[in-house]
Amino acid sequence: MYHPDLIRHPDMLRHPDSCPSLVLNADYTPLSYYPLSLWPWQTAIKAVFLDRVNIVNYYDREVRSPSARLKIPSVIALKQYVKPSQFPAFTRFNLFLRDKFACQYCGSSRDLTFDHVIPRAQGGRTTWENVATACAPCNLKKGGRTPRQAAMPLHVQPIRPTSWQLQEHGRSFPPHYLHESWHDWLYWDIELEA
Repeated sequence: MYHPDLIRHPDMLRHPDSCPSLVLNADYTPLSYYPLSLWPWQTAIKAVFLDRVNIVNYYDREVRSPSARLKIPSVIALKQYVKPSQFPAFTRFNLFLRDKFACQYCGSSRDLTFDHVIPRAQGGRTTWENVATACAPCNLKKGGRTPRQAAMPLHVQPIRPTSWQLQEHGRSFPPHYLHESWHDWLYWDIELEA
């Protein structure tokens, strides 16, 4: 059945589970760019009722209970500032993000693994400064040798990144979908489409 409001408001067609809220810190910057700081609508509404967030913008979509109708928040801001840690945790994802999801030997973005620059068999440790993103073929080719021994120089020497550096790298990888109400709060290096 035709309903004119559904044409004017595409959010009304969306299932509530596809209406996450963009979460901003108290200074109105995203908590995280990559992965983008999103909460499910249920978590956002709970935070509203607990008075932990301010609603910045809404979807046109509503959820209903027997006694209430609530518009789903599309952008919320924390009331208490959360200070980001200076240094991120050492994880596979953060390592790949530091290295911009590219093999540090050949530049490939396929079949990524991580490589100990100084192999563990030669006393190398699993630290930010000794691990680099490598594609499986380069990792296999390098084997238990150092880059010098294998004649495979690294494009960039591994470092311990700051959280700010990882967030900057994350801005190079915008999500596939951004709701129009999020655009004023997100800044990527490329032009975004709704």
